Amino acid sequence: MANQSSSSSYPILCASFNQDASLFVIGTREGFKVFDSNTGRLCYERAIGAFIVVEMLFTSSLLAIVGAGEQPSLSPRRLCLFNITTGTALRELNFLTSILAVRMNKERLIVILQDKTYVYDINKVKILDAIDTVPNPKGLCGFSPSLDGCFLALPASITKGSVLLYNVMELQSHCEIDAHRAPLAAIVLCSNGMYIATASEQGTIIRVHLVSDATKSYSFRRGTYPSTIFSLSFAPSKQIPDILVATSSSGSLHVFSLGFALNQRSRKSSTILGSIIPNSITDALDPAHRHVLHNAVTAGVKSNAVIRKVDKVADASTPGIAFCKNTALG
Repeated sequence: MANQSSSSSYPILCASFNQDASLFVIGTREGFKVFDSNTGRLCYERAIGAFIVVEMLFTSSLLAIVGAGEQPSLSPRRLCLFNITTGTALRELNFLTSILAVRMNKERLIVILQDKTYVYDINKVKILDAIDTVPNPKGLCGFSPSLDGCFLALPASITKGSVLLYNVMELQSHCEIDAHRAPLAAIVLCSNGMYIATASEQGTIIRVHLVSDATKSYSFRRGTYPSTIFSLSFAPSKQIPDILVATSSSGSLHVFSLGFALNQRSRKSSTILGSIIPNSITDALDPAHRHVLHNAVTAGVKSNAVIRKVDKVADASTPGIAFCKNTALG
C-alpha cells in the first residue's frame, strides 16, 4: 500500500493489514474502507469523518478506530472499539494525549502514546499495565499477535537503536536489545514472536534478533546509501520465517531470504575461512540473500508491504534445499 496523499483529492491518512494479512483497511478524510487482500473486493465502508488509526482484529467485526480531530466527536485522543456488523461503538477510551498507534490480539489491546503505552485486557477493556517510554512521536512499535509468544517492541532510546521487548501476556519486561548505533526507524516482530527485525534511521542495515535470548541471528544490507525504511514484514510461519521484506523511500521492495542465509551459514562454518569470519559480517555483505524489485512504488511515497503466503518449491538439482515462491501484497 502506498499513501498517495500528495496527488489525491482523498488522501490516505492510515493503512494497515490485519494480523494474517487476509484483509487491509485504509482511513481517509471521508471515513474508512476494508478490503479483501486476495481479490481487492471492498468488504465494508463507513463515511463518518477522518481517521488516523484503523486497526482490525483478524477477520472479526471489531475495529479500533481513532479520529483525526477534524470533528469534535472524532478526537485523536479518543479510541473507539467499533462493531462493523451492527455499525455501533462498543466502548470508548479517552487519553490525555493523541493516540499514535493501536495493536490487538484476542486477549490484549495495546495503545501507544508519545511517552506512554497502555496494555488492556481486550475482553473486559480493563487496564493491566502502563509503560513509561522514551519520546516516541511516530508511535513506532512491533507486536506479535500469537498468544504463546506475545511480545511488544518499543524504542528504548532516542540517541541509539535500542529496543525494549515486553511480554504482553506476563506483563513484564523481557529484555533490551542494542540493535543499531542510530535511532530506530522500523520494528517488526514475526507472528509467533520468535524473531524481531529492526532498521535504523540510516536505513542501510536490517538486523534480525532471536527474541528468546536477544542474540543477533542475521544482518542484511539494504543498500549503500541512506534511505528511510517505511515498513518491515516477516512471512507468515509457525516456526522460523523464511522471508523478510522491506520498503523504503527509494521506492524499491527488498526481499531477504532467512532460509537461504541459514543454509549458506552452515556451508561457511564447514570451511576454515568461514569458521573465523563472524556470521554478522558475511550475512551483511552477501548479496545472494537479497532480491530487489526496483520502482515498486514512487520514490519518497510512504508504503507498506506484507507477504501473504510462501510456497516452498523443491529444487531437484540441489537435494535438501527448497526455494520459496512468495505472494507479496503492497
